[in-house]
Amino acid sequence: MTPTERAVLEPDGAALTDAPRLRLGVADYLTLGNALCGFLAVWALTAAQSAHAASGAGGPLPKAAMATVVGLMLVAAALDVLDGRVARRLGGSGLGAELDNLADVISFGFAPAFFFVVWGVSSGGPTVLPVVAGGAVLLAVIVRLARFSCQAPGATYFTGLPCPFGAMAVVTVVLMDPPLYAGVCAVLLISWLMVSRMEYPKPRGRKIYAVLGSLATGVALMTAWGVGLPAGDALIYLMSAVVLGFIVTIPFYVLAKRRSAGR
Repeated sequence: MTPTERAVLEPDGAALTDAPRLRLGVADYLTLGNALCGFLAVWALTAAQSAHAASGAGGPLPKAAMATVVGLMLVAAALDVLDGRVARRLGGSGLGAELDNLADVISFGFAPAFFFVVWGVSSGGPTVLPVVAGGAVLLAVIVRLARFSCQAPGATYFTGLPCPFGAMAVVTVVLMDPPLYAGVCAVLLISWLMVSRMEYPKPRGRKIYAVLGSLATGVALMTAWGVGLPAGDALIYLMSAVVLGFIVTIPFYVLAKRRSAGR
């Protein structure tokens, strides 16, 4: 077949040749692990809630159950950091970006939203408030991921609070166990930050290892807290305060740094 005949019979041949690879790569399996951790977090929370209700015990869930849920979310966040790094080193597939968004909706949207709703309902206040706040978290994550997909790659800043950090912020609110109205206001603020125009620097180079180290430290602290080691509560409160303080103050630091550089 001559090149002309092939062009007539296969007008999209070039497009087919340049089509992205649709087989799963190493990074994609890490992304799927992220989604699986989010699913397991929801399952563990549901199982713990059912067992807690069946036992007739009131109040919050046992520390061990909450530590398991939060630990799974932290592992999901670590996998979310690793899959991008692995994709840059080994090459990614055409499925990578779509898989990443779908996994993030589960692990950093639905899982923390459900976690907050369970906490809010068990606090004994109006059920509608935690449901509204949890719904705001889920919708904010969906909107933020859709907006991120439409943005040009290569930027050095995230526009809006990244979903993993937003999920961890929601988790810290639950761990600090504030009054219901204060917790709802904090979670609504976190939801707004995720869809805001606030800029958060992307971790690059050695900063990625610092993020992974922080997540590993979080898992260790949750384990210590879950098994009831001494000073576990104090460490959790300290970690939660640091996380929330970082999330709220870093955009203003970035803005002040830019203004100083512009002078």
